[in-house]
Amino acid sequence: MSAGKLNKNIFFPLSRIAEHIGKATATFVALSALTFVIAPVHAENPDIASRRAAERHDFTNEEITDGFFKIAFQAELQVGPKSDRVRKFDEPVRIFIDSKAQPDRSAEIATIVADIRRRIDHLDIDITDDKEAANFVVSLVADRDVAATIRARYGASRANRIEKALTPQCLSGIGKDKQFRIRRAEVILPVDAGDFTFYDCAYEELLQGLGAINDDPSVPWTMFNDDVQMGFFDVYDQYLLNILYDPRIRPGMTKSEVEGLLSGVLPAARSFVSKANLPAQADTHGTAADQRAAAQQDRDASAN
Repeated sequence: MSAGKLNKNIFFPLSRIAEHIGKATATFVALSALTFVIAPVHAENPDIASRRAAERHDFTNEEITDGFFKIAFQAELQVGPKSDRVRKFDEPVRIFIDSKAQPDRSAEIATIVADIRRRIDHLDIDITDDKEAANFVVSLVADRDVAATIRARYGASRANRIEKALTPQCLSGIGKDKQFRIRRAEVILPVDAGDFTFYDCAYEELLQGLGAINDDPSVPWTMFNDDVQMGFFDVYDQYLLNILYDPRIRPGMTKSEVEGLLSGVLPAARSFVSKANLPAQADTHGTAADQRAAAQQDRDASAN
């Protein structure tokens, strides 16, 4: 096992999350734990840079679809009736940042949300200063207060069950309705556990709150893997989230229903991710050579 976090996703009814952030039917909480804090303050840049440099960008259709079915449908630990169906927001996502500790990382969360918005097509996501208008709350707390915050949110009994499964470092939970539409989501993040830990937790938990609910050790390219730490929104996971938020993929769909749509959805995801990851200095439309290269990449990928 590599050094870093040990992620766990717990999937079970959580009435307290519905009480805290809305009246949706709550379905699961995704937890992340660290075997130890990776890096001291200011280690973020080299850690993230080294991972970006080593990041893989080319994936077959089979590698992408396999990861999607494992990450978007299953859950690592589930209590209650099993329901392998798509869970996603089908309305604008408005995030309220509830900063309760120092350093105040609200601006960093806003930057992360902007990055997620740029890299997921068909997702209307933004920050709001109005907690009543929010359907997604990010609570920023001191590392020492994570456990107490979990108890306050979910109650002593469920907190004890969580602590028996792992020692959570950060957490995300969703509340869904009967149509499997996510109506509320919540993330709890420690602000003082180290820069790399903060970014690694923030990206993973925010994306899990959008519906990428499972961790799976058999998918080596995803941040939704106990043994993988990223600290940024990697290309492979951009594919997964762009499939999830394609308008043709509806909340409540089964695996077989999604599988029947992938011949159209996957090329669209490939095209968008390719454009979203063009160098920042590139022209909006790219050079003719860029366009030809991207088109050839899409054709080659579709043939896999």
